[in-house]
Amino acid sequence: MSARPEPPPPHVCAAFGARGAEPELIGAGPVWRCGDITLKPVVNTSEAAWVAQALDSLDAPGVRIAQPLRSTDGRWVIGGWTAMRYVAGRFEPRYDDVVAVSLRLHEAASRLARPAFLDNRNDVFSRADRAAFGEEDVALDTARGGRLFDVLAASRRTIVLPQQVVHGDLFGNVLFAGNAPPAIVDFTPYWRPVEWAAAVVVVDAVAWGGADASLADRWDHLPEWPQCLLRALLFRLAVNALHPSATEDSLRGLDNAAHLVTARL
Repeated sequence: MSARPEPPPPHVCAAFGARGAEPELIGAGPVWRCGDITLKPVVNTSEAAWVAQALDSLDAPGVRIAQPLRSTDGRWVIGGWTAMRYVAGRFEPRYDDVVAVSLRLHEAASRLARPAFLDNRNDVFSRADRAAFGEEDVALDTARGGRLFDVLAASRRTIVLPQQVVHGDLFGNVLFAGNAPPAIVDFTPYWRPVEWAAAVVVVDAVAWGGADASLADRWDHLPEWPQCLLRALLFRLAVNALHPSATEDSLRGLDNAAHLVTARL
């Protein structure tokens, strides 16, 4: 069992205006709620500040975006923590709606310039992303997804699609609350085609969310859809092969998604 995440210290809560509120862990963490504010620990300060600034000015019609908060002295990051306004809602398996949110969000994000921190980001997910697009050779554990990755990578074909800032992990980060617009509560930036970000949602939903092949069929009008699905699957396989917390269940789900993808190549 993993250790319980550490809560934000009182001075951090106070710096973002959450005085007197006892931090409450949201789910398994590491995000904490303090009254009407949520706080999240930061891994990359430059990335966290960029995301907060980008979301602060982003207007995506039909989408609620959790408002980033500055500290009392104007900073986006304090003591390794960043904050945003709490947004009500919960995860629901409304995967077509999540794909639609992805497209609306990325239409609004199309004006964002490529962030410089992407050049030096070397975490598991960034390495897996570059491996999926054939930009970096990464040694992958064959028993945890590397073998299937090698088999499927041979089916990659060149795609010509515009690249822009996209959210590469929307599955599980879109919340629903009745008739309110869907809410985005986190943002993981990549520089990839919009269609790839939508394909990641579909692969995740089939692998781990109980969705069936018809989900992919409903979005097959998107350009280069089979190849985007392939790269989304390769991305998740590479993450599974590299991530220390990957499980047999997560790989089994990706095996299921592989059947959907290969049928469309």
